[in-house]
Amino acid sequence: MDQELIDKIIKFRDDRNWSQYHTPKNLAISLSLEANELLELFQWVNSNEAIESSKAEIKDELADIIIYSILMADRMDLDIQEIVAKKLKKNNLKYPVNKSYGSNAKYTEL
Repeated sequence: MDQELIDKIIKFRDDRNWSQYHTPKNLAISLSLEANELLELFQWVNSNEAIESSKAEIKDELADIIIYSILMADRMDLDIQEIVAKKLKKNNLKYPVNKSYGSNAKYTEL
């Protein structure tokens, strides 16, 4: 993740003195709410219809999710590069290419 972008997000928060409200609990709630707003854009339509009619809104909701994720990582003093790399390593073990290629099965079913 680009450190300059992370710094801009943190500065935006700090310029408004919002850090006081950004507890891990509040950020987790906000992440869930934004994810649900993204999900709502796909409700009752297929993926292509949602993208065609709501691409700008999808971008905004996805950006909100990413921003809140960065703020939560900052609040909890987590290195985004490190935690994503570790998770990818775990996923590689759970979903080896030779078993998961072209399959949507959960790792417990492979």
